[in-house]
Amino acid sequence: MHLKNPMHNAVVFLAGLALLVPPAAGPSRGENGHARREGGAAATMPLAPQILVGAGDIAGCTDLSGAEATAKLINGIPGTVFAAGDLAYESGTAAEFMRCYGTTWGHHKSRTRPTPGNHEYAATDAAPYFNYFGAAAGEQGKGYYSYELGAWHIVVINSNCKYIGGCGPGSPQEKWLRQDLAAHHSACTLAYWHHPLFSSGAIPSHARTTAMRPIWQALYEAHAEVIINGHEHFYERFAPQDPGGNADAPHGIREFVAGSGGRDHGIFGFTQPNSEVRNSNTFGVLKLTLRATGYDWQFIPVPGKTFTDSGSGTCH
Repeated sequence: MHLKNPMHNAVVFLAGLALLVPPAAGPSRGENGHARREGGAAATMPLAPQILVGAGDIAGCTDLSGAEATAKLINGIPGTVFAAGDLAYESGTAAEFMRCYGTTWGHHKSRTRPTPGNHEYAATDAAPYFNYFGAAAGEQGKGYYSYELGAWHIVVINSNCKYIGGCGPGSPQEKWLRQDLAAHHSACTLAYWHHPLFSSGAIPSHARTTAMRPIWQALYEAHAEVIINGHEHFYERFAPQDPGGNADAPHGIREFVAGSGGRDHGIFGFTQPNSEVRNSNTFGVLKLTLRATGYDWQFIPVPGKTFTDSGSGTCH
């Protein structure tokens, strides 16, 4: 007579029971890799807000007091630092980067993502700039790149067009930009470079750098939210507008000119359409808090100055 093993029967019973019980539900991952709650409407956990802070037109070697003051402001502000060109005057030499930029904003070099200005190209091929920042400045000879910051896609453009094959339609940078934007589907996009398309500055060569319109167009078509520039040595904020300068609250891009890093103070001329706020006598930094569905901005002045500007916007 064959005797059945009781332990064997128990194992078989438990194994069969396991087939009837669904596995415990664990967190799944949404498109951006964030934990998603199951059951009912799916909801992704938003990424934490991120800070982007900086300015352009920074360290004049004949007088470092402005750059020293703005660098101290950043000491107390966490996050990523943008440097919007013309960082070491007058000629962007290796010595000027070490002695002038390096002793002020250089304290934040490890968290800085720069873009070159025209003074960087006073040195051949902006080589001291690229050598100083290394990989953080993008590929040498190009200077345009992108990165992610929380929920935001950040695009860094080189507006020194004649040194990189142009900025017009079909140029290497414009083609790269369109490919980069098509490959990233972030809900919020911000771009920065040196020369502004829109400005109320009095210096004719500064006021409108029309070569940047195709770059604006590509960003506008991709529903970008914010563009930050320098070049003009003041602060100016524009209402959302299209690449032609027409007010466009639902779809337009808000431009900030933040050439307030410490070099000197510029002057205003004719106020351009859609210009909302202007100040030409205050060094300071622009701080943006980038949230999952919008952003807050704040202009922070150096001690002794009272001008400030703040507000919020939503992503398209």
